[in-house]
Amino acid sequence: MPKNYPQISIIIPTLQEEKTLRDTLRQFTSSLRRQFNLEIIVSDGGSTDETVKISNEYADKVILHTDKAKQNISMGRNQGAWVAQGDVLIFLNADVIIEDPEKFFKLMINAITGDNIVAATCNVNIYPKQERISDWMFHNFFNGYFWLLNLLGMGMGRGECHVIKKEIFKKVNGYNETMAAGEDYELFLRLHRLGKIKFVRQLTVFESPRRFRKYGYLWISILWFVNAFSVFLFDRSMVDEWKPVR
Repeated sequence: MPKNYPQISIIIPTLQEEKTLRDTLRQFTSSLRRQFNLEIIVSDGGSTDETVKISNEYADKVILHTDKAKQNISMGRNQGAWVAQGDVLIFLNADVIIEDPEKFFKLMINAITGDNIVAATCNVNIYPKQERISDWMFHNFFNGYFWLLNLLGMGMGRGECHVIKKEIFKKVNGYNETMAAGEDYELFLRLHRLGKIKFVRQLTVFESPRRFRKYGYLWISILWFVNAFSVFLFDRSMVDEWKPVR
């Protein structure tokens, strides 16, 4: 067991993610797990495809949602967090690929263990092989915008990558399970009241462009801003469901 690193629990919520999940889980190789003391947890919301089978091949723990009531992403993340053994919780989406895993864990652990730091996040971009000019412009604008928000002490982190101290996560009682969207922003609003949030600009994770290809950047931008204002002013989401794109 590594002496220099706290145990880290990586929590991945899933629902019908057979297309991307294998690549996401395979990036956490045996040597990487040993080096950084990683625990991999998949929290599944009721998949009927190959998601659970793939999860069982690669994850240390697979949490299954068996209730008839539909599970949202906040519930999935929370269920994974409550069984996590790590001192540090890293929440990733099921399509996320880390640009440089070794560099990521070294810098993220250094960031999250800093004085008065309660959470950390980083840049999010589209898979390099699928990236278009519009992807580059949109994501780099928002990466800079979210970096600035955190620099000003407002707190913001996209749900693709949240890094949070477990003791702090417990203190705020995790994600707000009543929110269908904007739960990432709402959590970081609560987190920044307890300490600083570090945006690690040297690090990048990549995501699938699937949602942006289906709905377009204009519509997604409108949804983001409307939900952000609703969360900030009324403490609730403007949409009843954030529909998955597979």
